[in-house]
Amino acid sequence: MAEEASQLPDAPASTTVVVIGAGPAGMTVATLLQRSGIDCVVLERRSRDHVARRQRAGIVETRAVRMFDSWGLADQVLGGIPHDGILEFRVDGRSHLVSDRDGSDGPAARLCPQQVLVQKLTETFLEGGGDLRFEALDVSLHDLTGDRPTIRYRTPDGTPHALTCDFVAGCDGDHGVSRTAVPDGALTAHAFDHGIGWLTVLADAPPPAHPLLAVSSQGFAAHFPRGPYASRYYLQCPPDDTPDHWPEQRVWDALRTRLGDPGLVSGPITDREVFRLRSLVHDPMRYGRLFLVGDAAHIVSPMGGKGMNLALYDADLLARAVRDVVRDGDDTALRDYSARCLRRVWNDQEFSHWLTRTLHDAGDAEPFPRHLARARLDRLFTSPAAARAFAELMTGIDLEAGAAPLEKLSGNLSGNGGD
Repeated sequence: MAEEASQLPDAPASTTVVVIGAGPAGMTVATLLQRSGIDCVVLERRSRDHVARRQRAGIVETRAVRMFDSWGLADQVLGGIPHDGILEFRVDGRSHLVSDRDGSDGPAARLCPQQVLVQKLTETFLEGGGDLRFEALDVSLHDLTGDRPTIRYRTPDGTPHALTCDFVAGCDGDHGVSRTAVPDGALTAHAFDHGIGWLTVLADAPPPAHPLLAVSSQGFAAHFPRGPYASRYYLQCPPDDTPDHWPEQRVWDALRTRLGDPGLVSGPITDREVFRLRSLVHDPMRYGRLFLVGDAAHIVSPMGGKGMNLALYDADLLARAVRDVVRDGDDTALRDYSARCLRRVWNDQEFSHWLTRTLHDAGDAEPFPRHLARARLDRLFTSPAAARAFAELMTGIDLEAGAAPLEKLSGNLSGNGGD
């Protein structure tokens, strides 16, 4: 009996917000809440070292930089260097430079790898006295539609713990426990498979002068900086391909051909994997007192670099909404959270889909879609109006300025499942 009693959790501790996941979404939510004087606890199932080393997105877009700046955090949490605003499109070896500056004032986008952003957010949060619990195992969410949800988990030694809270921020990605805690039927999943695979390669090789997107009859390829001495490459491949089919020599040969750069300098490949381009949106992004943030709510094709930036946008909206409730008793922004997030999600999904189709169809598609895609690229390279529209979308269009009232938006964007 004494042994059984020792396995029971102590009386639940209490906090205002429990944040599930310590990636860019979770650490942004936590840091902004801390900045607002609101207590929270972050639970992360991985170790701190594992989270710090995860290699993902590399550009924090202009709108997100300005968001951090508005919180007085840009200098603390954004590493890397300012993006010069130039993208290079290379079509059959011919270079076209396109600006992604929309002409607005304020700080520019930053070339900032995800792991750098997460490390700096984590340091800022912990230095401010934040409560971040790594290696929180078997996390489970309970009573999400009640007044005080309970979050249970175990430490690596098997000790059970419980936390009660006012709100839960589900920031643990597409395969995390947050969304799986929502009953079937409470959310609608909108999924799309692009039918495209990418081999992604990380190498200790010189980065390009500008982020580079290339089209050729051999398929799509890209080259992005990941630091002063590292590069991330992408190669279009069949969606069911495997890294084993891509030995180092084949990788470098394909990159030199598709990028139109016979003298491309190679380097040691430190990581490679194949993934399938897909898009997914869950609607609404809320169930009771659980609010989904970032990849837990939506997956975007990586073309256009919108995934991490959407997560940062979600985090900002949620932190501000919780602040309104805690400080002023005003739950308007919290009720509108899903609708406001999804408006941007669908806008960025459309842009990412447009760019994905354009750059892949322009390469090795059938003649009709290939000619359509190349016409779009020609318009981008020659029309100032088309270039301005592209820059606005890359920068992060301000949907809040002059926005239509939320209740007039079509569809079920304003659903608050579980209320």
